[in-house]
Amino acid sequence: MSLHATAPALALLAEGNDNHSSLNPLFTGGGALLVLLVLLFLTTRFNKDR
Repeated sequence: MSLHATAPALALLAEGNDNHSSLNPLFTGGGALLVLLVLLFLTTRFNKDR
């Protein structure tokens, strides 16, 4: 697919419904915070430099 073929489809998707459940800011931010906390835990747990 070329850019000229996909651009109109992406524009229609962007204009679609504004209340998509997977784009909930609370869910997205909470998920990102959870992932970062898990990464922080793993980084500090397996740190062998001490």
